[in-house]
Amino acid sequence: FVHCRSLIFPLLIRAGKPTPFFTFVLALLFCVYNGYLQGRSLSNYAKYPSGWLKDPLFITGFIGWLVGMAINIHSDHILRNLRKPGETGYKIPRGGMFEYVSGANFFGEILEWFGFALACCTIESLAFALCTLFILGSRAKQHHQ
Repeated sequence: FVHCRSLIFPLLIRAGKPTPFFTFVLALLFCVYNGYLQGRSLSNYAKYPSGWLKDPLFITGFIGWLVGMAINIHSDHILRNLRKPGETGYKIPRGGMFEYVSGANFFGEILEWFGFALACCTIESLAFALCTLFILGSRAKQHHQ
């Protein structure tokens, strides 16, 4: 279980400020541990009826996850292309969901994880969705200000 953005975004970003090694290690450990917990929860403890993939909760959650991922990837594309090479300074992103919310990338990721939680219906997936909401919500508020 790996979050798509964890693989795609680092490969697409332009050279910029380097990430401190300690921050990288903490992020890597967090992603590995969360992936392990989510995977273990789904493979060892979650029990689903035979028609679960046709259940409205699963379908709605899966669609929410897909829409959130699309918003996240598109928003990251907009952010990566804000400045021309060599340009510095703050720029306000335009287009996509940035027309509706100032932290469209954060909104997309929050939607992704709540969609995942709805599709899985586990306490572990809900806990991670709530953590994502609180952490990214506070970052989105800072970015908005």
